Amino acid sequence: MNRRHFIKLSGASLSSLLLSNYVKATGIGATLIQMPDEVKVLPADIYYSLQSPDKLTWNGRDIFIKLKNAKDAVSVLIHSPTIALKEVQLVWKIPGLKNANVLGDAWERTYGDISWQPVTVTKKLPWYCVEHNNDSTVCFGVKTGCAAICYWRVADDSLQLNLDIRNGGNGVQLGDRMLNAAEIVTAKNTDKENAFATVRRFCRQMCNAPQKVDMPVYGINDWYFAYGNNSADLILKHTSLLAPLATNPSNKPFSVIDDGWSLGSDYTKTNDKFPDMLGLVDDIKDLGMRPGIWTRPLLAKPGESKNVLAPGFLNDNKDDGATLDPTIEENIQRVKNLFTLYKQWGFELVKHDYTTFDIYSKWGSEMTDKMTEPNWHFNDTSKTNAEIILYLYRSIRDAAGDMYVIGCNTISHLAAGLFELNRIGDDTSGKEWSRTKKMGVNTMGFRMVQHKTFYEVDGDCVGLTTAIPWEKNKQWMQLLAQSSAPLFISAQPDAVGAEQKEFIKQCFDVASKPQPIGEPLDWLENPFPSKWKLNNKVVEFNWD
Repeated sequence: MNRRHFIKLSGASLSSLLLSNYVKATGIGATLIQMPDEVKVLPADIYYSLQSPDKLTWNGRDIFIKLKNAKDAVSVLIHSPTIALKEVQLVWKIPGLKNANVLGDAWERTYGDISWQPVTVTKKLPWYCVEHNNDSTVCFGVKTGCAAICYWRVADDSLQLNLDIRNGGNGVQLGDRMLNAAEIVTAKNTDKENAFATVRRFCRQMCNAPQKVDMPVYGINDWYFAYGNNSADLILKHTSLLAPLATNPSNKPFSVIDDGWSLGSDYTKTNDKFPDMLGLVDDIKDLGMRPGIWTRPLLAKPGESKNVLAPGFLNDNKDDGATLDPTIEENIQRVKNLFTLYKQWGFELVKHDYTTFDIYSKWGSEMTDKMTEPNWHFNDTSKTNAEIILYLYRSIRDAAGDMYVIGCNTISHLAAGLFELNRIGDDTSGKEWSRTKKMGVNTMGFRMVQHKTFYEVDGDCVGLTTAIPWEKNKQWMQLLAQSSAPLFISAQPDAVGAEQKEFIKQCFDVASKPQPIGEPLDWLENPFPSKWKLNNKVVEFNWD
């Protein structure tokens, strides 16, 4: 591309960085981002700038960065045969932004912390950056399944894209290979699109092939009234209580067994409260539900050899068990064997958890400054963290076969296109309504754009207990049921009376059938959207 040909759009907007490219078959014009004004690299603790004769190739020391126009994206190719690299930073100069708000995503789940924010208060914007200014919406992001952990920054005079290519907390040692780190894509609203429609279209552009479900997914999960104190008997009582309320014979609900069933950290064996998993699976099916199970694939068994554990920092700083190193093929095979076992037991859905925490030793909410601590690495130092995680997720996908997979605490942009469902927010609650509002309502408001474009967005459960006011849980259940997103209910028996049963029956019926995508109508100004378009009707909620 030649900078002479860039179309500079008028006004103080990020749209000035866009280059019109071609009109796709949909009639919507596609755009490319212009070449950056500066490229920097971080081999140690200080960034330094590379030089370029043409804005397409950038060089310095023994490092070579190439930017390549690939039809509807710009690929970032990195070659560093002798120098270990932590990050590559692309910088575009922009005019000062006025009256604009920006939106980013989250590394894994949200933590009640996603919303449109003024440019002056934004920090890292994981994966994508969307600017909304009056009637203009401009999107910048990277395609899902990339080989780098990517984030954007917007300042008064620049737009930055950082590509984190660390291995553990150290720089990756690429050797002779050329790393296709990320593919940058952009979009701009059409005259007829609001911001929600534009960002949904952009999510489809970022994820070429999301995993599909045959029918909408809904059902029950024991966690938010049992909190791990479960048993085969409790699972059957929970299933027996709610199975009669599901009346769609062509799409039966799931009964998901959450944590508490395994023999400690050995997820190949059951404890004495689950004496016969094969029999339990059959009993769930006989009651009219489809069996699902929770697992933590990277947690090592007690007494594991250090040869299979992740080195250093990960296991020096954890008190709930050691982490298997996912760069060791033996461990990948063990993970695959877990999913093969669950399939043999007869499960039709597996919810896997903790992969982000086990790989980084941090929750997403703790990754504001850095994703992990420095000065440690995996056994294989030649792969980026993103490549390591992708290989793990692809191995899970391969082993799961026709079982549905729910990712929880997964790196969202890497789970997209691989798992049918993804938990999009931190835990809701069966104890505190304020937590459900914070973690559930916020994430539904700002990640519904990813529903059916990345995966089925799982906003987590309705913790139907005596500790939560029914009038609040009733609204939360209605939002999940009517949004077309998955609906899961954790129902304490003492909290389920005639009124609750009738409403659950209605919600199960709605959730079992395809519906229009729910749209938050006040998401531009409300971090906990209360005004929604559901089934083509405007519904207002009172979350306070």
